[in-house]
Amino acid sequence: MDRSLVPLGKPRGERADAARNREHLLSTARAMIAEHGVEKVTMDGLAERAGLGKGTVFRRFGTRAGIFRALLDDDERRFQEQVLSGPPPLGPGADPAQRLIAYGRARVPFLLDHLAIARAAMARNGGFPSDAVSLTRLHFRVLLGEARVESPSLDGLALQLTAALEGPPLLYLNLPELSAPPGPEVGRSLVDSWQALIERVVSR
Repeated sequence: MDRSLVPLGKPRGERADAARNREHLLSTARAMIAEHGVEKVTMDGLAERAGLGKGTVFRRFGTRAGIFRALLDDDERRFQEQVLSGPPPLGPGADPAQRLIAYGRARVPFLLDHLAIARAAMARNGGFPSDAVSLTRLHFRVLLGEARVESPSLDGLALQLTAALEGPPLLYLNLPELSAPPGPEVGRSLVDSWQALIERVVSR
C-alpha cells in the first residue's frame, strides 16, 4: 500500500443503521444538487426528500454547511483511495515524477468540480476544510523524496507545490461574481501548467 497519504477516516463506532442513514442522506443530497443546485439544499428539504426525521439530519450534520462538508469528505476519501490503491500513474507503481503530474491532472478537475459544494461547506465563521490540503502536501513530500529532487528544503518545496495546485481553485471560492464553475479551458490551462511546473522541478 502507498503510505504517502493517510485517508480521511470514516466515523468510528457507527451503528449499522446510522451508517445506512448517512449513506442515504449523502446520496439524497447529491440527487438534490444534481436536480436543483446547491442553493436549494436545506436541512428540512433533505429530511423530507430522504424520508427521515429532521432530528436525524440535524444530529448527523449539525448545520447546513455540515451537509456539504460531509459530501466533500466522502468525495475526498474516494479520491484518496485512487491515490492509495488505484491504477498508476495516479496510484502506486509509476515513476514519482509521473505520479506528481498525474495527481495534478486529477486534482484540478476534482477541485473545480467541487467549487459550489466547497462554498456551501464554508460556515460563516469558518473556512475551507484543510485536511485534504495537508494530505496533498504530505503526498508531495514523499514523492519529491522518491524522485531525489534537489532542494534546500523538500518540506518547503512540497508546501509551495501544494499552494500552486490547491491555490487557484481556493481563489475562485472568494470571487463573489462566480455563479458557475470555471469553464473547461480553465482546467486545461491549470493542468498543462502543472505538468510544465513538475517537469521543471524534477529535471533540475
